[in-house]
Amino acid sequence: PAVPGYLGEFGAEVIKVELPGAGDTMRSVTPYGTFWKNASIGQMPQNHNKFHLGLDVRTSTGAEIFRRLAQRCDVVVENLLAGTMDRWGIGYEQLKEANPKIIYIALNGFGQWGAYSEGRASYDAVAQTVSGLLATTGFPGRLPLKTGVFIGDYFGAQMGALSVLAALHYRDRTGKGQFIEFSQGEGLMRLLDWSWIYYYLEKYNRPRTGNRDLAICPSDVFLCKDGPVALAAGSEEEFKGVCQAMGQPELAENPRFADLLTRLKDENAVALLEIIAEWAKGKTVAEVDQLGCQYGFAASPILDAKDQYESPHFRARASVFEYEDPIYGKMVEVGSPAKLSKTPGRLKWANKPVGLDNEFILRKFLGLRTFQIDALAEKKIIGKWVVNPPGRKPPDDWDGKAGMVL
Repeated sequence: PAVPGYLGEFGAEVIKVELPGAGDTMRSVTPYGTFWKNASIGQMPQNHNKFHLGLDVRTSTGAEIFRRLAQRCDVVVENLLAGTMDRWGIGYEQLKEANPKIIYIALNGFGQWGAYSEGRASYDAVAQTVSGLLATTGFPGRLPLKTGVFIGDYFGAQMGALSVLAALHYRDRTGKGQFIEFSQGEGLMRLLDWSWIYYYLEKYNRPRTGNRDLAICPSDVFLCKDGPVALAAGSEEEFKGVCQAMGQPELAENPRFADLLTRLKDENAVALLEIIAEWAKGKTVAEVDQLGCQYGFAASPILDAKDQYESPHFRARASVFEYEDPIYGKMVEVGSPAKLSKTPGRLKWANKPVGLDNEFILRKFLGLRTFQIDALAEKKIIGKWVVNPPGRKPPDDWDGKAGMVL
């Protein structure tokens, strides 16, 4: 769902289609079961700038409406189990008949073909395991650690958005649409940098090494008097800077640490990191951060959401982005990391209740009149939110108009 959200930040007109009433099951996914103004906090980062249509595509009439919408669209994005859209009559081959130039991207855990493609559900945690990412995270002798965020969902969405742009470029040159197939787990495989090539050449799996980098030394997380700090030095000049900052410039001349390739040998790396760890114990995080700037090596405190929220740096760059949502009021979210000089990304709204834009979408794109829309609602082909489960309806103080395009 984040694929069209990213595209919507840069001007794409996006329609989110979900079942009437309860809508997308992901509306119930929210941290600690917390809902804010009747909305799922977990949904907001995925639904930027989307119009919301509550449409039962499982019915023949609903599927026909979807096909008619596809005739007017450039791109269709879906993330259901393989074959689901085909069974509903709105898969790629069916939509291509209605719109030969359509670009259709299907994203799910294991892809549309292959031994794992049928009958297997996938969530982010599963994608992290099958991708091999979990095999590289955590400390030796302990359970692997998955990342604390939905990295498979969001990284896969970025790769998916990139593939959509590539397909649009191809269509601009040839006039032809195409089918894009994307596996969540395979998307994360692209994050494994040198792990695959290393296995191919050495027949040796990359071990779990905690925060220690196996290709740069020193690069690790160290505990200071008041908290952890990340420190890294990739060049010889940067390493000399670390040694000077520690008051031990002679370390740079030590045969065990004289150059990067020597430092990367396991026994040398362990010894060097222990020296830095002992030094860091006597410093504050701010002191190490300042020494990094002074001596030219990389150092940073471990920032959390509170730190970023209050950061003048991120606010000045609109990476912490404040805007006025028409339904939910003041919102502060992570802005686009891509800072385009002519066409910067923009957040206009975070999320909408189920079916809020039914009338607008059906009028604008299909030319339906009020009596036709009412008939569809009467037959439950289209619909809006329900009260329960939570996460579907507007805020309790909603005025009945805010957020609607009239």
